[in-house]
Amino acid sequence: MELSNREFWTAVHGMIFGALFLLAFSGGLAGIYSLRSQWVSKDGLKERITRLKWEFWLMATAAIGTVFTGTYIVYPWYRAPAPEGADLSQFPRNFLLSEPSLADWHRFGMEWKEHVAWIAPILAVAVAFIVHKYGPVLADDPKLRRMISTLFILAFATAAIAGLLGALITKAAPIL
Repeated sequence: MELSNREFWTAVHGMIFGALFLLAFSGGLAGIYSLRSQWVSKDGLKERITRLKWEFWLMATAAIGTVFTGTYIVYPWYRAPAPEGADLSQFPRNFLLSEPSLADWHRFGMEWKEHVAWIAPILAVAVAFIVHKYGPVLADDPKLRRMISTLFILAFATAAIAGLLGALITKAAPIL
């Protein structure tokens, strides 16, 4: 199997960075949930905090990689203007807008991906920073754990919706 340059970068964007963030979510959420001083010994808490710091920074990096490759590498190919009389199937944005039944995929789906999807890495970095800064305090502060969990769930939901929309848009109008 051989991938074109565009297929390679689209795969890096969605199947590597995006999937890494989305798949790591459950482990991160379970790690935060189980971070309770009554459930973990002092040595166990130290090990768990160190692991969580690495995991959350890796997830934040994956989220940043996803939006960076999507915004600056893949998206310009999607948005490329079609020359007069060109085959619109080679120009995804123009193709979607030319078909009334598909136009909402651009109007809603790509608008979400262009703008709202940036919330995911911002929230992921915020969670990684809080875990890094407060570390062992998280084991004794249920309100802080709930706040982190809420921010993390919002980051996941934003990224999951963007990923789903991206997959559906790519199915309707692939970047060739």
